[in-house]
Amino acid sequence: MTDFNLKEMFPPVSKAQWTQQVVADLKGKPFESLKRTSPEGIEIEPFYTAEDRDGLPQAADQTVAGRSPGWLTVTRIRFRSAGDTNTALRDALASGADGVLLDLTGLNKADTDWKRLLNGLKLSENPIWFQTDGLAQTLVAKLREFLPYQLKGGIFEEPFFRYLRFGTPPGDRLAQLAEATRQTLDSPQFRTITLSSHVFHNAGANATQELAFLLNMAVELYDSLTDAGLSPEQFLTKTTLSVSVGTSYFTEIAKLRALRLLWQRLVGHYNAPLLNQQSLFVHAQTSTFHDATATPYTNLLRGTTEAMAAVIGGCNALTVHPYDTVFDEPGAFSGRIARNVSILLKEEAHLDKTLDPAAGSYYLETLTHQLAESAWALFLAVEDRGGLQKAFEQGLLRDEIEKSYQASLEAVKNGRVLVGVTKFRTDEGLATPPGRQPDEMPDSLPVLPERRLAAAFE
Repeated sequence: MTDFNLKEMFPPVSKAQWTQQVVADLKGKPFESLKRTSPEGIEIEPFYTAEDRDGLPQAADQTVAGRSPGWLTVTRIRFRSAGDTNTALRDALASGADGVLLDLTGLNKADTDWKRLLNGLKLSENPIWFQTDGLAQTLVAKLREFLPYQLKGGIFEEPFFRYLRFGTPPGDRLAQLAEATRQTLDSPQFRTITLSSHVFHNAGANATQELAFLLNMAVELYDSLTDAGLSPEQFLTKTTLSVSVGTSYFTEIAKLRALRLLWQRLVGHYNAPLLNQQSLFVHAQTSTFHDATATPYTNLLRGTTEAMAAVIGGCNALTVHPYDTVFDEPGAFSGRIARNVSILLKEEAHLDKTLDPAAGSYYLETLTHQLAESAWALFLAVEDRGGLQKAFEQGLLRDEIEKSYQASLEAVKNGRVLVGVTKFRTDEGLATPPGRQPDEMPDSLPVLPERRLAAAFE
Protein backbone atom coordinates (compact mmCIF):
# COMPACT_ATOMS: atom_id res chain seq x y z
CA MET A 1 0.00 0.00 0.00
CA THR A 2 1.43 3.36 -1.08
CA ASP A 3 1.79 6.07 1.56
CA PHE A 4 0.57 9.47 0.44
CA ASN A 5 2.04 12.65 1.89
CA LEU A 6 -0.78 15.12 1.36
CA LYS A 7 1.34 18.10 2.40
CA GLU A 8 3.79 17.32 -0.39
CA MET A 9 1.02 16.65 -2.90
CA PHE A 10 -0.91 19.81 -1.96
CA PRO A 11 1.56 22.39 -0.64
CA PRO A 12 0.19 25.58 0.98
CA VAL A 13 -0.81 28.32 -1.45
CA SER A 14 -0.68 31.97 -0.42
CA LYS A 15 -3.37 34.51 -1.22
CA ALA A 16 -0.94 36.23 -3.57
CA GLN A 17 -0.55 33.00 -5.53
CA TRP A 18 -4.32 32.53 -5.73
CA THR A 19 -4.68 36.11 -6.93
CA GLN A 20 -2.03 35.54 -9.57
CA GLN A 21 -3.91 32.49 -10.87
CA VAL A 22 -7.23 34.39 -10.93
CA VAL A 23 -5.64 37.23 -12.90
CA ALA A 24 -4.33 34.73 -15.42
CA ASP A 25 -7.77 33.14 -15.79
CA LEU A 26 -9.40 36.55 -16.30
CA LYS A 27 -7.43 36.94 -19.55
CA GLY A 28 -6.94 40.68 -19.32
CA LYS A 29 -10.01 41.60 -17.28
CA PRO A 30 -8.89 43.57 -14.18
CA PHE A 31 -8.93 41.73 -10.85
CA GLU A 32 -10.59 44.77 -9.22
CA SER A 33 -13.67 44.15 -11.36
CA LEU A 34 -14.47 41.12 -9.20
CA LYS A 35 -14.75 43.18 -6.04
CA ARG A 36 -18.02 44.70 -4.92
CA THR A 37 -19.18 47.08 -2.24
CA SER A 38 -21.91 46.05 0.19
CA PRO A 39 -24.79 48.39 1.17
CA GLU A 40 -22.84 49.02 4.39
CA GLY A 41 -19.88 50.38 2.40
CA ILE A 42 -17.73 47.31 3.05
CA GLU A 43 -15.54 46.16 0.16
CA ILE A 44 -16.16 42.46 -0.54
CA GLU A 45 -13.20 40.55 -1.93
CA PRO A 46 -13.64 37.93 -4.68
CA PHE A 47 -12.30 35.28 -2.29
CA TYR A 48 -10.87 34.96 1.22
CA THR A 49 -8.14 32.76 2.65
CA ALA A 50 -6.72 31.87 6.06
CA GLU A 51 -4.50 34.95 5.78
CA ASP A 52 -7.58 37.19 6.07
CA ARG A 53 -8.86 35.35 9.13
CA ASP A 54 -5.46 35.19 10.82
CA GLY A 55 -5.27 38.97 10.87
CA LEU A 56 -8.41 39.28 13.02
CA PRO A 57 -8.56 39.59 16.83
CA GLN A 58 -9.52 35.95 17.36
CA ALA A 59 -9.45 36.06 21.15
CA ALA A 60 -12.22 38.64 21.25
CA ASP A 61 -14.18 36.93 18.49
CA GLN A 62 -14.73 33.83 20.61
CA THR A 63 -17.59 35.71 22.31
CA VAL A 64 -19.74 35.39 19.18
CA ALA A 65 -20.35 31.74 19.92
CA GLY A 66 -22.63 32.23 22.91
CA ARG A 67 -22.90 29.53 25.57
CA SER A 68 -24.72 26.56 24.01
CA PRO A 69 -26.10 25.51 20.61
CA GLY A 70 -29.77 25.58 19.71
CA TRP A 71 -32.59 28.09 19.92
CA LEU A 72 -36.19 28.41 21.07
CA THR A 73 -38.97 28.31 18.48
CA VAL A 74 -41.18 31.24 19.49
CA THR A 75 -44.59 31.74 17.90
CA ARG A 76 -46.23 35.17 17.85
CA ILE A 77 -49.91 35.17 18.85
CA ARG A 78 -52.14 38.22 18.94
CA PHE A 79 -54.66 38.48 21.79
CA ARG A 80 -58.31 38.11 20.83
CA SER A 81 -60.26 36.98 23.89
CA ALA A 82 -59.03 35.24 27.02
CA GLY A 83 -60.56 31.89 26.03
CA ASP A 84 -59.60 31.92 22.35
CA THR A 85 -56.09 33.11 23.09
CA ASN A 86 -55.59 30.43 25.76
CA THR A 87 -56.56 27.80 23.18
CA ALA A 88 -54.11 29.27 20.66
CA LEU A 89 -51.32 29.33 23.25
CA ARG A 90 -51.83 25.73 24.26
CA ASP A 91 -52.14 24.55 20.65
CA ALA A 92 -48.89 26.29 19.68
CA LEU A 93 -46.96 24.76 22.58
CA ALA A 94 -48.41 21.33 21.81
CA SER A 95 -47.45 21.67 18.13
CA GLY A 96 -43.74 22.30 18.50
CA ALA A 97 -43.34 25.85 19.79
CA ASP A 98 -40.92 26.20 22.71
CA GLY A 99 -42.36 29.56 23.74
CA VAL A 100 -44.84 32.20 22.71
CA LEU A 101 -44.67 35.94 22.05
CA LEU A 102 -48.11 37.17 23.10
CA ASP A 103 -49.08 40.50 21.54
CA LEU A 104 -51.15 42.43 24.10
CA THR A 105 -50.91 45.86 22.47
CA GLY A 106 -54.20 47.71 22.66
CA LEU A 107 -55.52 45.42 25.40
CA ASN A 108 -57.17 46.78 28.55
CA LYS A 109 -55.10 44.74 30.99
CA ALA A 110 -57.21 45.68 34.00
CA ASP A 111 -60.30 43.98 32.55
CA THR A 112 -58.55 40.84 31.30
CA ASP A 113 -59.38 37.46 32.82
CA TRP A 114 -55.75 36.51 33.41
CA LYS A 115 -56.50 33.17 35.07
CA ARG A 116 -58.50 32.07 32.05
CA LEU A 117 -55.93 33.46 29.63
CA LEU A 118 -53.08 31.49 31.23
CA ASN A 119 -55.07 28.45 32.33
CA GLY A 120 -53.09 25.23 31.99
CA LEU A 121 -49.83 27.09 31.28
CA LYS A 122 -46.94 27.03 33.71
CA LEU A 123 -44.66 29.99 33.08
CA SER A 124 -41.87 28.34 35.04
CA GLU A 125 -41.65 25.76 32.23
CA ASN A 126 -43.17 27.36 29.12
CA PRO A 127 -41.68 30.82 28.50
CA ILE A 128 -44.13 33.48 27.39
CA TRP A 129 -43.04 36.93 26.33
CA PHE A 130 -45.73 39.59 26.72
CA GLN A 131 -45.66 42.44 24.22
CA THR A 132 -47.16 45.26 26.24
CA ASP A 133 -48.04 48.83 25.35
CA GLY A 134 -46.54 50.92 28.13
CA LEU A 135 -47.96 48.96 31.07
CA ALA A 136 -45.10 46.65 32.01
CA GLN A 137 -45.46 47.22 35.74
CA THR A 138 -49.23 46.65 35.57
CA LEU A 139 -48.69 43.34 33.80
CA VAL A 140 -46.15 42.12 36.36
CA ALA A 141 -48.49 43.03 39.21
CA LYS A 142 -51.27 40.97 37.62
CA LEU A 143 -48.99 37.97 37.06
CA ARG A 144 -47.78 38.14 40.65
CA GLU A 145 -51.33 37.84 41.95
CA PHE A 146 -51.62 34.19 40.97
CA LEU A 147 -48.16 33.07 39.80
CA PRO A 148 -45.96 32.91 42.91
CA TYR A 149 -43.17 30.83 41.33
CA GLN A 150 -40.20 31.96 39.24
CA LEU A 151 -41.24 33.00 35.74
CA LYS A 152 -39.71 32.29 32.34
CA GLY A 153 -40.09 34.51 29.30
CA GLY A 154 -40.33 38.23 29.69
CA ILE A 155 -41.77 41.53 28.52
CA PHE A 156 -41.42 42.91 25.02
CA GLU A 157 -41.75 46.59 25.78
CA GLU A 158 -39.91 49.03 23.51
CA PRO A 159 -40.19 52.47 25.15
CA PHE A 160 -38.40 54.28 22.32
CA PHE A 161 -40.33 52.63 19.49
CA ARG A 162 -43.30 55.00 19.58
CA TYR A 163 -40.95 57.94 19.95
CA LEU A 164 -38.91 57.04 16.87
CA ARG A 165 -41.95 55.93 14.90
CA PHE A 166 -44.58 58.50 15.86
CA GLY A 167 -42.80 61.14 17.94
CA THR A 168 -44.51 60.09 21.18
CA PRO A 169 -42.12 60.62 24.15
CA PRO A 170 -41.36 57.51 26.24
CA GLY A 171 -42.78 59.22 29.34
CA ASP A 172 -44.13 56.80 31.94
CA ARG A 173 -43.03 53.74 29.96
CA LEU A 174 -39.49 54.06 31.31
CA ALA A 175 -40.71 54.19 34.92
CA GLN A 176 -42.96 51.19 34.28
CA LEU A 177 -40.03 49.21 32.92
CA ALA A 178 -37.81 50.08 35.87
CA GLU A 179 -40.42 48.96 38.38
CA ALA A 180 -41.24 45.78 36.44
CA THR A 181 -37.54 44.92 36.46
CA ARG A 182 -37.26 45.57 40.18
CA GLN A 183 -40.29 43.40 40.95
CA THR A 184 -38.98 40.40 38.98
CA LEU A 185 -35.37 40.27 40.16
CA ASP A 186 -36.20 36.93 41.79
CA SER A 187 -37.01 35.51 38.32
CA PRO A 188 -33.69 35.72 36.44
CA GLN A 189 -35.14 33.97 33.36
CA PHE A 190 -37.93 36.55 33.04
CA ARG A 191 -36.37 39.37 31.02
CA THR A 192 -38.19 42.67 31.32
CA ILE A 193 -36.08 44.90 29.07
CA THR A 194 -36.18 44.63 25.29
CA LEU A 195 -33.94 46.54 22.92
CA SER A 196 -34.86 46.00 19.28
CA SER A 197 -33.64 47.04 15.86
CA HIS A 198 -37.03 46.53 14.15
CA VAL A 199 -37.91 50.22 13.88
CA PHE A 200 -34.60 50.88 12.08
CA HIS A 201 -34.75 47.76 9.91
CA ASN A 202 -38.30 48.44 8.73
CA ALA A 203 -37.41 52.01 7.82
CA GLY A 204 -34.71 50.70 5.46
CA ALA A 205 -31.54 50.72 7.56
CA ASN A 206 -28.54 48.66 6.53
CA ALA A 207 -26.81 46.23 8.90
CA THR A 208 -24.27 48.75 10.18
CA GLN A 209 -26.99 51.26 11.01
CA GLU A 210 -29.15 48.64 12.75
CA LEU A 211 -26.30 47.57 15.01
CA ALA A 212 -25.08 51.07 15.78
CA PHE A 213 -28.48 52.61 16.53
CA LEU A 214 -29.40 49.60 18.67
CA LEU A 215 -26.34 50.31 20.83
CA ASN A 216 -27.30 54.00 21.02
CA MET A 217 -30.79 52.96 22.15
CA ALA A 218 -29.27 50.74 24.84
CA VAL A 219 -27.20 53.59 26.27
CA GLU A 220 -30.24 55.88 26.31
CA LEU A 221 -32.42 53.32 28.07
CA TYR A 222 -29.75 52.26 30.54
CA ASP A 223 -29.14 55.87 31.56
CA SER A 224 -32.82 56.07 32.45
CA LEU A 225 -32.75 52.82 34.42
CA THR A 226 -29.64 53.93 36.30
CA ASP A 227 -31.41 57.17 37.23
CA ALA A 228 -34.31 55.02 38.51
CA GLY A 229 -31.94 53.32 40.96
CA LEU A 230 -31.17 50.05 39.15
CA SER A 231 -27.61 48.76 38.97
CA PRO A 232 -25.96 47.50 35.75
CA GLU A 233 -25.94 43.96 37.17
CA GLN A 234 -29.72 44.17 37.54
CA PHE A 235 -30.73 45.56 34.17
CA LEU A 236 -28.08 44.00 31.94
CA THR A 237 -29.00 40.47 32.98
CA LYS A 238 -32.69 41.25 32.32
CA THR A 239 -32.13 42.41 28.74
CA THR A 240 -33.27 40.83 25.48
CA LEU A 241 -31.89 42.05 22.17
CA SER A 242 -34.44 41.60 19.38
CA VAL A 243 -33.34 42.01 15.77
CA SER A 244 -34.96 41.67 12.35
CA VAL A 245 -33.16 39.38 9.90
CA GLY A 246 -33.31 40.22 6.21
CA THR A 247 -32.56 38.41 2.98
CA SER A 248 -28.86 39.22 2.57
CA TYR A 249 -27.81 35.80 3.80
CA PHE A 250 -24.13 36.18 4.71
CA THR A 251 -24.51 39.75 5.91
CA GLU A 252 -27.31 38.75 8.28
CA ILE A 253 -25.27 35.86 9.70
CA ALA A 254 -22.39 38.25 10.29
CA LYS A 255 -24.76 40.87 11.75
CA LEU A 256 -25.87 38.59 14.57
CA ARG A 257 -22.31 37.48 15.26
CA ALA A 258 -21.12 41.11 15.27
CA LEU A 259 -23.90 41.99 17.70
CA ARG A 260 -22.37 39.73 20.33
CA LEU A 261 -18.95 41.30 19.83
CA LEU A 262 -20.37 44.79 20.11
CA TRP A 263 -22.44 43.92 23.15
CA GLN A 264 -19.44 42.63 25.05
CA ARG A 265 -17.60 45.82 24.16
CA LEU A 266 -20.49 47.99 25.37
CA VAL A 267 -21.03 46.00 28.58
CA GLY A 268 -17.36 46.45 29.40
CA HIS A 269 -18.03 50.15 29.98
CA TYR A 270 -20.54 49.47 32.77
CA ASN A 271 -17.96 48.22 35.29
CA ALA A 272 -19.74 44.92 35.75
CA PRO A 273 -17.02 42.29 35.17
CA LEU A 274 -19.19 39.36 36.28
CA LEU A 275 -21.56 40.06 33.40
CA ASN A 276 -19.06 38.59 30.97
CA GLN A 277 -20.10 35.22 32.37
CA GLN A 278 -23.77 35.90 31.65
CA SER A 279 -25.33 34.62 28.46
CA LEU A 280 -26.62 37.34 26.16
CA PHE A 281 -30.13 36.56 24.92
CA VAL A 282 -30.78 37.40 21.27
CA HIS A 283 -34.25 37.10 19.77
CA ALA A 284 -34.44 37.16 15.97
CA GLN A 285 -37.49 37.53 13.79
CA THR A 286 -37.84 37.28 10.04
CA SER A 287 -38.20 40.54 8.16
CA THR A 288 -41.43 42.16 7.02
CA PHE A 289 -39.41 44.83 5.17
CA HIS A 290 -38.48 42.23 2.55
CA ASP A 291 -41.91 40.58 2.31
CA ALA A 292 -44.14 41.01 -0.74
CA THR A 293 -47.87 41.09 -1.40
CA ALA A 294 -47.34 40.12 -5.05
CA THR A 295 -46.82 36.35 -5.45
CA PRO A 296 -46.84 36.15 -1.64
CA TYR A 297 -45.88 32.48 -1.38
CA THR A 298 -42.35 33.63 -2.20
CA ASN A 299 -42.37 35.00 1.35
CA LEU A 300 -41.99 31.38 2.44
CA LEU A 301 -38.63 31.27 0.64
CA ARG A 302 -37.56 34.58 2.13
CA GLY A 303 -38.59 33.51 5.60
CA THR A 304 -36.69 30.22 5.35
CA THR A 305 -33.49 31.94 4.21
CA GLU A 306 -33.82 34.55 6.94
CA ALA A 307 -34.46 31.89 9.59
CA MET A 308 -31.36 29.96 8.51
CA ALA A 309 -29.26 33.12 8.72
CA ALA A 310 -30.63 33.81 12.20
CA VAL A 311 -29.81 30.40 13.64
CA ILE A 312 -26.40 30.16 11.97
CA GLY A 313 -25.70 33.65 13.31
CA GLY A 314 -26.45 32.38 16.81
CA CYS A 315 -29.88 33.60 17.91
CA ASN A 316 -31.30 32.22 21.17
CA ALA A 317 -34.93 32.51 20.11
CA LEU A 318 -36.50 32.68 16.66
CA THR A 319 -39.86 33.98 15.47
CA VAL A 320 -40.76 33.25 11.85
CA HIS A 321 -43.55 35.49 10.59
CA PRO A 322 -46.33 33.79 8.62
CA TYR A 323 -46.05 34.46 4.89
CA ASP A 324 -49.29 36.52 4.86
CA THR A 325 -48.40 38.81 7.77
CA VAL A 326 -48.01 41.97 5.68
CA PHE A 327 -51.42 41.79 4.00
CA ASP A 328 -53.75 39.65 6.12
CA GLU A 329 -54.48 38.34 9.60
CA PRO A 330 -52.43 35.12 9.72
CA GLY A 331 -54.51 31.98 10.08
CA ALA A 332 -53.88 28.49 11.39
CA PHE A 333 -52.27 27.26 8.14
CA SER A 334 -49.78 30.10 7.65
CA GLY A 335 -48.98 30.07 11.36
CA ARG A 336 -48.24 26.34 11.31
CA ILE A 337 -46.01 26.65 8.25
CA ALA A 338 -44.07 29.49 9.88
CA ARG A 339 -43.55 27.51 13.07
CA ASN A 340 -42.48 24.45 11.09
CA VAL A 341 -39.70 26.36 9.33
CA SER A 342 -37.90 26.64 12.66
CA ILE A 343 -38.74 23.05 13.62
CA LEU A 344 -37.40 21.68 10.32
CA LEU A 345 -34.13 23.56 10.77
CA LYS A 346 -33.75 21.66 14.03
CA GLU A 347 -35.18 18.24 13.34
CA GLU A 348 -34.05 17.74 9.74
CA ALA A 349 -31.19 20.19 9.12
CA HIS A 350 -29.81 19.63 12.67
CA LEU A 351 -28.56 23.19 12.88
CA ASP A 352 -29.15 23.10 16.63
CA LYS A 353 -26.36 20.58 17.13
CA THR A 354 -23.42 22.89 16.43
CA LEU A 355 -22.21 25.90 18.38
CA ASP A 356 -21.43 28.77 15.98
CA PRO A 357 -21.39 26.83 12.66
CA ALA A 358 -20.03 29.92 10.89
CA ALA A 359 -16.79 29.81 12.90
CA GLY A 360 -13.73 29.33 10.74
CA SER A 361 -15.28 30.68 7.55
CA TYR A 362 -12.70 33.08 6.16
CA TYR A 363 -15.39 35.29 4.62
CA LEU A 364 -17.83 35.30 7.54
CA GLU A 365 -15.15 35.85 10.16
CA THR A 366 -13.82 38.82 8.19
CA LEU A 367 -17.29 40.23 7.52
CA THR A 368 -18.23 39.89 11.21
CA HIS A 369 -15.20 41.94 12.21
CA GLN A 370 -15.79 44.58 9.53
CA LEU A 371 -19.44 45.01 10.48
CA ALA A 372 -18.57 45.29 14.15
CA GLU A 373 -15.96 47.97 13.51
CA SER A 374 -18.14 50.02 11.15
CA ALA A 375 -21.10 49.84 13.55
CA TRP A 376 -18.97 50.86 16.52
CA ALA A 377 -17.67 53.87 14.62
CA LEU A 378 -21.23 54.98 13.76
CA PHE A 379 -22.34 54.36 17.35
CA LEU A 380 -19.59 56.65 18.63
CA ALA A 381 -20.49 59.29 16.05
CA VAL A 382 -24.09 59.35 17.30
CA GLU A 383 -22.94 59.53 20.91
CA ASP A 384 -20.76 62.51 19.97
CA ARG A 385 -23.96 64.18 18.70
CA GLY A 386 -25.54 63.78 22.13
CA GLY A 387 -26.96 60.26 21.90
CA LEU A 388 -29.98 58.64 20.32
CA GLN A 389 -32.68 61.18 21.14
CA LYS A 390 -30.68 64.25 20.15
CA ALA A 391 -29.44 62.64 16.94
CA PHE A 392 -33.04 61.66 16.17
CA GLU A 393 -34.35 65.16 16.80
CA GLN A 394 -31.60 66.59 14.59
CA GLY A 395 -32.71 64.30 11.76
CA LEU A 396 -29.46 62.31 11.68
CA LEU A 397 -31.12 58.90 12.04
CA ARG A 398 -33.77 59.53 9.41
CA ASP A 399 -31.29 61.05 6.95
CA GLU A 400 -28.82 58.18 7.28
CA ILE A 401 -31.50 55.51 6.95
CA GLU A 402 -33.11 57.34 4.02
CA LYS A 403 -29.84 57.13 2.10
CA SER A 404 -29.71 53.39 2.70
CA TYR A 405 -33.34 52.90 1.68
CA GLN A 406 -32.96 54.90 -1.53
CA ALA A 407 -29.84 52.91 -2.39
CA SER A 408 -31.84 49.67 -1.98
CA LEU A 409 -34.59 51.02 -4.25
CA GLU A 410 -32.07 52.01 -6.90
CA ALA A 411 -30.46 48.58 -6.75
CA VAL A 412 -33.81 46.94 -7.54
CA LYS A 413 -34.54 49.45 -10.30
CA ASN A 414 -31.14 48.70 -11.81
CA GLY A 415 -31.57 44.94 -11.93
CA ARG A 416 -31.45 43.44 -8.46
CA VAL A 417 -34.12 40.74 -8.47
CA LEU A 418 -37.04 40.58 -6.04
CA VAL A 419 -38.36 37.08 -6.73
CA GLY A 420 -42.10 37.15 -7.30
CA VAL A 421 -42.12 40.95 -7.60
CA THR A 422 -39.74 42.09 -10.32
CA LYS A 423 -39.18 38.59 -11.76
CA PHE A 424 -40.94 35.21 -11.75
CA ARG A 425 -44.18 36.96 -10.83
CA THR A 426 -47.40 34.96 -11.21
CA ASP A 427 -51.02 35.23 -10.18
CA GLU A 428 -51.51 32.83 -7.28
CA GLY A 429 -55.21 33.46 -7.01
CA LEU A 430 -54.96 35.47 -3.82
CA ALA A 431 -56.98 38.61 -3.27
CA THR A 432 -55.08 41.82 -3.76
CA PRO A 433 -54.58 43.32 -0.31
CA PRO A 434 -56.00 46.76 0.33
CA GLY A 435 -53.58 49.64 0.28
CA ARG A 436 -52.23 50.53 3.70
CA GLN A 437 -53.15 54.01 4.83
CA PRO A 438 -50.13 56.14 5.69
CA ASP A 439 -49.57 56.90 9.33
CA GLU A 440 -50.12 60.40 10.60
CA MET A 441 -46.67 61.77 11.20
CA PRO A 442 -45.92 64.86 13.30
CA ASP A 443 -44.32 67.77 11.48
CA SER A 444 -42.13 68.61 14.45
CA LEU A 445 -39.93 65.47 14.45
CA PRO A 446 -38.14 63.51 11.68
CA VAL A 447 -39.78 60.18 12.57
CA LEU A 448 -38.90 56.86 10.98
CA PRO A 449 -41.44 55.36 8.53
CA GLU A 450 -42.39 51.70 8.29
CA ARG A 451 -41.76 50.39 4.81
CA ARG A 452 -41.54 47.37 2.54
CA LEU A 453 -38.95 47.28 -0.21
CA ALA A 454 -41.31 45.54 -2.66
CA ALA A 455 -44.14 48.06 -2.23
CA ALA A 456 -42.78 50.41 -4.91
CA PHE A 457 -42.82 47.60 -7.51
CA GLU A 458 -46.12 45.86 -6.78
